[in-house]
Amino acid sequence: MTAVYAVTGSASGMGAAVVERLTAAGHRVITVDIAEADVVADLSTPEGRRDATEKVLAASGGRLAGAVLAAGLGPAPGRDRPAMITQVNYFGVVELLEGWREALAATGNAKVVVFSSNSTTTMPLVPGRAVAALLGGDAERAVKAYRLFGKGAPAMAYGGSKVAVTRWVRRRAVEPDWVGAGIRLNAIAPGAVLTPLLERQLATPGEAKAIKSFPVPAGGYGDPGLLADWVIQMLSPAADFMVGSVVVVDGGSDAWFRADDWPRPVPGRRLRGYLRRMREFRKERR
Repeated sequence: MTAVYAVTGSASGMGAAVVERLTAAGHRVITVDIAEADVVADLSTPEGRRDATEKVLAASGGRLAGAVLAAGLGPAPGRDRPAMITQVNYFGVVELLEGWREALAATGNAKVVVFSSNSTTTMPLVPGRAVAALLGGDAERAVKAYRLFGKGAPAMAYGGSKVAVTRWVRRRAVEPDWVGAGIRLNAIAPGAVLTPLLERQLATPGEAKAIKSFPVPAGGYGDPGLLADWVIQMLSPAADFMVGSVVVVDGGSDAWFRADDWPRPVPGRRLRGYLRRMREFRKERR
């Protein structure tokens, strides 16, 4: 059965691989990118995000079977880069999804996959105040927090944007407006995947040295097509019971650094809040 999907970051890398697989399966895909797409939009600006939201809604007739948010900027050097990363990687996801929510709900069983990153768990020192600022909608405050890291600001902006967008996914995924409307909202967290973005980083000696020294127990780099296969599974009926999950596909890097960090039992100091959340759930379902 033909379904309609929206895919951002569709012109290259993992987004392009997802489009290829959806199209091959007979689905209609509305592509979104800064060039070479059905909807050409600059997600680093509020105007571009509004334009992308409205044009996808118009093209889909207000009904989306799913969406894949793959557009993103990497931590390239530059004074303005942290602000651009913040706008594209965080607001370029949440504002589009909030704008498409009713179209996703209209189909009754929509699937959404947001591209996170294993930097959410393997990058040290990401400032929590920046993450909190993004979740509060304050881009300027987040960027100020990154500036304290000097030349490392773009990397921190990348890590911070991915932590924030992943938390946004997990928070929204269980809300009645999302799961209650039949929308399954999940994230995929790749490691080093051989996309044009990574190829550009590998062509820069300083960045290449850092990338090549990073532990990947499986060796080498991920293939965009293999990541796309994971996304297709997360868009399928197999994901009907998958809500607020983060699937890490990174060759073992996260496990190398943090094998004992989770799963972790609920600590005693969290018991009161845990019981409160249980009561809230019962109250909402009455």
